Amino acid sequence: MNNLKTPVYVIDEKKLIENCRILKDVQERSDAKILLAQKAFSAYSTYPVIAEYLAGTTSSGLFEAKLACEEFYTKEQRKHLEASNITSSTKLPEIHVFEPAFGDEEMKEICDIADHLVFNSINQLEHHRAVWEKAVNEKGSNDEPKVRNGFSVGIRVNPEFSTQDDHEIYDPCAPGSRLGIRVCDLGDKLPDGVEGLHFHTLCEQGFEPLKETFEAFEKAFGKYLPGKNNDSHLKWINLGGGHHITKPDYDREGLIELVKYIRNTYGLQVYLEPGEAIALDAGYVITTVMDIVTTEKYPVLILDTSAACHMPDVLEMPYRPPLRDGGEPGAKKYTYRLSSRTCLAGDVIGDYSFDNEIKIGDRLCFEDMAIYSMVKNNTFNGMPLPDIAVLHEDSSTEVVKKFGYDDFKCRL
Repeated sequence: MNNLKTPVYVIDEKKLIENCRILKDVQERSDAKILLAQKAFSAYSTYPVIAEYLAGTTSSGLFEAKLACEEFYTKEQRKHLEASNITSSTKLPEIHVFEPAFGDEEMKEICDIADHLVFNSINQLEHHRAVWEKAVNEKGSNDEPKVRNGFSVGIRVNPEFSTQDDHEIYDPCAPGSRLGIRVCDLGDKLPDGVEGLHFHTLCEQGFEPLKETFEAFEKAFGKYLPGKNNDSHLKWINLGGGHHITKPDYDREGLIELVKYIRNTYGLQVYLEPGEAIALDAGYVITTVMDIVTTEKYPVLILDTSAACHMPDVLEMPYRPPLRDGGEPGAKKYTYRLSSRTCLAGDVIGDYSFDNEIKIGDRLCFEDMAIYSMVKNNTFNGMPLPDIAVLHEDSSTEVVKKFGYDDFKCRL
């Protein structure tokens, strides 16, 4: 990687595959379906790798859905597509779409692309009913030569059970939340045509919060589930994302048991849609030290990367990214503040210590940078976007995307 032009995002293909193998094992042993949440990781050059292991994708709107429809296929599926050799029996990756509100001009195209559509409110469900009901009728039989996987509609619910202690900005169950329908706002039965329930309440969490959340969901929304309501037409449930399934200390056996419990008790297909777990620890930002500024506290390293532009979660969470060979301030001999060349005074990545003195021209490597980095970056201050490279399993690197002035100009 030393030959790559910095700043650069580097996706670690080997680690990505390791994560996907863990998820596939959970998928197969529990009979759940696991989807890539593209809002966390949309580097589509790696989609053929991920598609070998997962059931499909979930999208936060039309553009992500189109990206999945165009790119999320295995090499074998791509061959069938290019040869127009797709029949009703061909199994294609699923495309799920959720957005708090859909534009009228988007709905038909979304219904043409998706096979699962989730609404955030009864207002939205009813407002778009004529369009999605037509999609249900046209796709439901799966008798056309180029359909996907049928079409099913669900609603997002709010269990009103918060598990967030550190990141309120990511708590969809906080008072006043706009995300999901509360049980008090639903009637005695679900609206006609609703076949699925979806909740997403976690952020970078283990299994125990999911278990507690499902128990709260079951208590609040149990009357709509099959078995307790003979009139229920539910077919699936989506437990959302935020599950750190690929972390070594995650209770994967507990997750598998929960999924089996839901399937055995209610007969529902269970979906999980992690984004972080898929690309956790599977990427880096390589940066070069451009200058060193002396201050009354620590020397400040001016880097050619930026928290504000290239890793926004550092400021939004806030989040201190791991740095290869770097320690906590004062833990090692030399301590520095790592900053950027933007004019934003607060564009600071963090304070780190090193065994050796850092010099202008040295390269640094931030780790766990695949998620919420490329999908959230921007060109504030005219900062160039980093290239995107893939570190393949054989240790070779390939630059898959380059950016320049036109990428800055075309946004304005």
